[in-house]
Amino acid sequence: MNAIIIPTPLRKFTGGTGRFESPANNVQGILDDLVNTHSGLRPHLFDGEGELRSFIRVYVGDEDIHALNGTATALSAGTEVSIIPAIAGGIA
Repeated sequence: MNAIIIPTPLRKFTGGTGRFESPANNVQGILDDLVNTHSGLRPHLFDGEGELRSFIRVYVGDEDIHALNGTATALSAGTEVSIIPAIAGGIA
């Protein structure tokens, strides 16, 4: 089983759950399982074309999937995946 860590700002769409487990064998599969279980997350993670939104970063362990094989990145049993939304702010 693999796990995906859901950041605090997105937990309101998972009923407060911060960890989701799935038997998926790649990043796309675990993300699909997540949004199929918690449909309110879909528009926050994927655009209208079904692509991962540009401001969402996904890590497999310590590696950004963009440096790996994107959403096709394979997962080994027990892998931890993290969703990291971009945070904007600063002084106007």
